[in-house]
Amino acid sequence: MTLTFAVLGDSIAYGQGASRTADTAGARLAAELTAAGTRTELRVFAVPGARSDDLVAQVRAASDWHPDIALIIIGANDLTHFVPPQQAAADLGEAVETLRAGGTQVVVAPAPDLSVMSWIPQQLRTVVQAGSALLRQAQTRAALAAGARVANVEGTTSAQFGRNASLFSGDRFHPSSAGYALIAAALSPAIHAAAADALSQTG
Repeated sequence: MTLTFAVLGDSIAYGQGASRTADTAGARLAAELTAAGTRTELRVFAVPGARSDDLVAQVRAASDWHPDIALIIIGANDLTHFVPPQQAAADLGEAVETLRAGGTQVVVAPAPDLSVMSWIPQQLRTVVQAGSALLRQAQTRAALAAGARVANVEGTTSAQFGRNASLFSGDRFHPSSAGYALIAAALSPAIHAAAADALSQTG
């Protein structure tokens, strides 16, 4: 069978900044699943600039396709637009619930730590780090309660971005192809687990 894999969320889910489509997180993960013996079809429903309240439309579009697994990467734009963490988390939880109700296995990658961005003033880094952590924690609780897997809960990839400028694209905000490779590696265990569950349900 062919595993259907939907990617929802923001510009990072979309792959903005990657040199090639094949370098995006979703494409890398789909190729990895296929190489492991599970033929995978990828569709990207993510929209650059999306916040958590934009997931409603993306979920509606994805649900019409009935994906076996879905990856949601969201949160950076909620942080930059000062969306209250509980509100953003509630929107995410509703998106997960809708997908799970349709039989989709869901993996969530919560908000990054924006304090690692080079353009964040030093005196604001502690505040931005705390705000990022609050959103990530709220997202994690909501996603787990709704039945999703949560990948990279600790936000370990953000620390690596903070140490290596080559992981950013030229705009110093979105990942480069190398950055997407790092993100895909962090998401891989949860994606493989979700795929295994999806295959067991169909088998």
